[in-house]
Amino acid sequence: MKKLFPSHFIVSLIFASIFSVVNPAWAKDPFRNNNPRNIGKHTETAFKTLFLKGDYRGAATPLKLAESQEPDEPLSYALRGSLAFTEEDWETLKIYGNKTLNAGAKLVKKDPVRGNLYLAVGHFLEGAYLYEKDGAFSAINKLQLVFKYLDAAEDSDPNDPELNLIKGYMDLLLAVNLPFSSPEQAIARFKAYAAPNYLVDRGLAVAYRDLKQYDQALKFAQKALDKAPDNPEHYYLKAQILRKIGKKQNNLGILNDALKHFNIALTKSAQLPKFIVKPLKREKRQTETKIAEITNQ
Repeated sequence: MKKLFPSHFIVSLIFASIFSVVNPAWAKDPFRNNNPRNIGKHTETAFKTLFLKGDYRGAATPLKLAESQEPDEPLSYALRGSLAFTEEDWETLKIYGNKTLNAGAKLVKKDPVRGNLYLAVGHFLEGAYLYEKDGAFSAINKLQLVFKYLDAAEDSDPNDPELNLIKGYMDLLLAVNLPFSSPEQAIARFKAYAAPNYLVDRGLAVAYRDLKQYDQALKFAQKALDKAPDNPEHYYLKAQILRKIGKKQNNLGILNDALKHFNIALTKSAQLPKFIVKPLKREKRQTETKIAEITNQ
């Protein structure tokens, strides 16, 4: 794609994994301490499996249960659609993009923030399908609808943490990658209003990495790792940043630390999709090559 709808962005965009304690009769809301929403227990389990453990494959069972027992929760459909994207299963992506849209539409009157938000996410997933099938031009209208419904959600509650997490990832992606843009405002808003902290830290680490502010990137990558230490993607992210610092400084110790983190991530590669494992292995080999080059100087 993969500039319009990059894979890591789609998956990370939609979900969260740190759960605050709310009314025990409800499943936990991953985004809000105040005014929590009722999210079903199977959707909650899928969240934990995906983002506390980084286990994409293990999320399949709770997501199937969520679809049958929690049919009005748009987040579970968005998860299914995003996982289909990682597997390049385009027809399943189309199905769950549409299911996300329908669930979001049902939710609009009762909860305009989440309803409009998942209308945006549904159009985003359908846009990803159109991009893969017919090219970028066919997805333009969908992208316009994404921003239309994000604006409608923001009109309802501009400080909503779930909205600011998803919209914040978009803002960071655009701010970091567009020429002549200034990412400081996007970063400040993301820090102030998005939640949960785990995904905020991860998003900031990626943003600072892409801005080549590696000390800041490393700080936030470590924060994400501290909060979800079982997730191999966090070791991968930290390894990436250490590798960039080590290459820049020609520092053997930092490169060896990067290699250690790549290896830790690879111990759980069976639970990760191919689109993550393939570059993970490649970057590990590149790190080994650089270490050998410095050692043999």
